[in-house]
Amino acid sequence: MAVQEARQGGVDAGPHEGGCTCGDCPHGAREGHRRAVAAFLLKRDEFAAGQGVPAAVAHSASASRQWVSEELTQAAEAVAERGRAEGAAWLERLWQRTAVVVWAAVVLLLLGQALTAIGADWTAARSAGLLAAVVVAGALTAASWFHRARGGALAPVIGEDNRLSTSRAVAACWVLFLAFAVLVLVGQLAAASGKRERDALIDGLELARGAGVVTVLAVVCGIAVLVRRVVGLRVQGQRLQKVRAHRPRAADLLTDDGGRGSFADIQYVVISGVALAFAAVRLARRPDQLPDLPWGLAVVVLVSAGTYLAGKYAEGGRPVILSVVRAREAGDLDAPIRTGDDIEIRGAGFVPVGAQGADRLSRMVVRVGAVNVHVPLVPVMGGFDNPTDALLTVPVPAEVEPGRVDVQVVTAAGVETNRYTIDVTE
Repeated sequence: MAVQEARQGGVDAGPHEGGCTCGDCPHGAREGHRRAVAAFLLKRDEFAAGQGVPAAVAHSASASRQWVSEELTQAAEAVAERGRAEGAAWLERLWQRTAVVVWAAVVLLLLGQALTAIGADWTAARSAGLLAAVVVAGALTAASWFHRARGGALAPVIGEDNRLSTSRAVAACWVLFLAFAVLVLVGQLAAASGKRERDALIDGLELARGAGVVTVLAVVCGIAVLVRRVVGLRVQGQRLQKVRAHRPRAADLLTDDGGRGSFADIQYVVISGVALAFAAVRLARRPDQLPDLPWGLAVVVLVSAGTYLAGKYAEGGRPVILSVVRAREAGDLDAPIRTGDDIEIRGAGFVPVGAQGADRLSRMVVRVGAVNVHVPLVPVMGGFDNPTDALLTVPVPAEVEPGRVDVQVVTAAGVETNRYTIDVTE
């Protein structure tokens, strides 16, 4: 439907075109970004079909390719700007939604306690649990307001690449659950009147009873800190390519930067969620002590955390050039590489995960000697034929002196490949 609107000239030119942040109105940031994407896709497919190229450059394949690439690059930058505006507006609205979700959980807890209290007495543990939920919800709401420009309560679990961090989200869930459990014991201790009852509640905080859950808490928090350090060092060492996202998404918890399902992330979230559910049931059954997570289940969580950490060490890799050859079209004679010829750079890792958008592809540069050549965008129906993750095609500029020159690729993430030497003849 958006593409049809673009074909009919439905992209507004008024003062609200994608720039305002007034929620879900037709001229808001979301609508502006959606229409900009539709207009870009329409332009890309038209160029792929050979339409819209001026007659002044249509006679030359290299000139028309360069003109099309420049047009698509400018359109992609406009889409990226709209995407950043839409992401900022989405984050500003998110804090209210997180606050609503938090208080809805409190209401659900109240309803659950009221239903389970039918036929039984309303105990001090129920009151303490409800009070603890109100305290935690109030703290999260206050934190959401103070960080309302960064996603509210989700701000601590949003990584530097503007995606939800799986390790931080898992650690935050365990921290909140343990804080709630301790507050339940505090509430019961404050309401206890007898010395024996108070001593029993204090004994419920002993490490021997909560060793499993405390160990899991320590490990998942350590994993969250260690993963951040590992990713940072690998990015600085150019062994991992990270591209910033326009906005965080819930799917980030289960996928890689490109939106593909990640086994390491999925198993970590699933096993941690199961362990949390078990611990919550144990707390509901025995609210007078910390949840006694069995060591078998605790070890399963630790193995899952180790698998997740190993996955972070194994992911990524530095891009590499394997070979450079002269590009040959049908009917061309075999010849050495000369200035003005197209060369094919074959390798791996040229397009970082999550950088398949045209605005990121247009940032790719090939150094041929001392000359920086921007990789031209070659559109095809539904995507781009150049650049790709394993093959780049660029012209050898006339400024390159004949002789032995080095070729090097700089990806959209700023990572440089190895140097590959070629011979350029006159």
